[in-house]
Amino acid sequence: MADKSRDCAFISQDQIHRDVQDYYGRELQKSEDLKTNACITVSKPVSKVVRDALQHVHEEVVSRYYGCGLIIPEYLVSCRVLDLGSGSGRDCYVLSQLVGERGYVTGIDMTKEQVEVAKKHIAYHMEKFGYQKPNVEFLQGYMEKLGDVGLADESYDIVVSNCVINLAPDKRAVLREAYRVLKPGGEMYFSDIYANQRLSETVRKHRVLWGECLAGALFWEDLYSIAKEVGFSPPCLVTTSPITIGSKELEDIVGDCSFVSATFRLFKVPGSSRTGPGQVIYNGGIVGHEQELVFDANFTFKEGAVVDVDAEMAAILQSSRFAEKFMIRSGGTNAAAPQGCCQGKMKKKICDPFLLLLQQQSAPAPACSAARTCGPQGCC
Repeated sequence: MADKSRDCAFISQDQIHRDVQDYYGRELQKSEDLKTNACITVSKPVSKVVRDALQHVHEEVVSRYYGCGLIIPEYLVSCRVLDLGSGSGRDCYVLSQLVGERGYVTGIDMTKEQVEVAKKHIAYHMEKFGYQKPNVEFLQGYMEKLGDVGLADESYDIVVSNCVINLAPDKRAVLREAYRVLKPGGEMYFSDIYANQRLSETVRKHRVLWGECLAGALFWEDLYSIAKEVGFSPPCLVTTSPITIGSKELEDIVGDCSFVSATFRLFKVPGSSRTGPGQVIYNGGIVGHEQELVFDANFTFKEGAVVDVDAEMAAILQSSRFAEKFMIRSGGTNAAAPQGCCQGKMKKKICDPFLLLLQQQSAPAPACSAARTCGPQGCC
């Protein structure tokens, strides 16, 4: 699954950066100015905790928000979080509340105008949250070069990104830098736009399609090869949503290529944590997910229920911040299967966001017994 579109060699990276900065800094003044729904899609319902946090974000920050998903992972208290392409700071200010005063959030964006909006409201939000000192900062810089703004190795628990990696000409560099700054066991939780095929040169040269997050979209299979190359565990597909184009002119240019917004989670799993498949029991206790933790499209963990997991998921849970919330033991009758339910009738783990979208649009699958849980694809 080599990335034949690597680095957009026919357009200079500097030119892409300039065009995107101009598009988001000057042409777009509010989300209503967008020509597609690529940068404003929400991929799953928002929890009450997140809804409440959003209510405290300044209206100017919200009005300048452009994102294609939800980048608020679970269990954030006291974590250090880095937001790549933080824009006007909406997600950072939500995360600021969820990590608490003992946590810290850094936002980095290459667009001067967006960073200025985010910085302008730091004092407002800290007073609103009741914090004695800021737990958030905003930096102007490039997510491909985090070292240029002083971000050290293994300095963050979580890296998030909301619909901006597609705007980077060099996706490998972005993932390499994210991997570098993450602590062992750390997570990259991000939403972005993906294509069902590698894009034509005509699409990849189109300035408006770059600004609309489509011209830089990665063929979804290439994410898996890049993640492996960088050192991450295999991507966990979380959610997916359709992308619509409201312009006949842009539709004609795109042709038969389809796009989705998808959220993935990647983990920096230490080699020592890579063992075999096992069984896990979720102990509950994560705020907003006390009875059930929907980890991704393949694994849902109900409090107290035994779930068979493959080696990849066992290693993720064992090495990450989630370890203290699970009881993990090796082995199990169906431990090699992707989800523990309905013995002998397991379906393959879903990796393709377009397949997941089709399954979401079809009739719901039958539920499993109360003691076991299914991914949305069903297995009964």
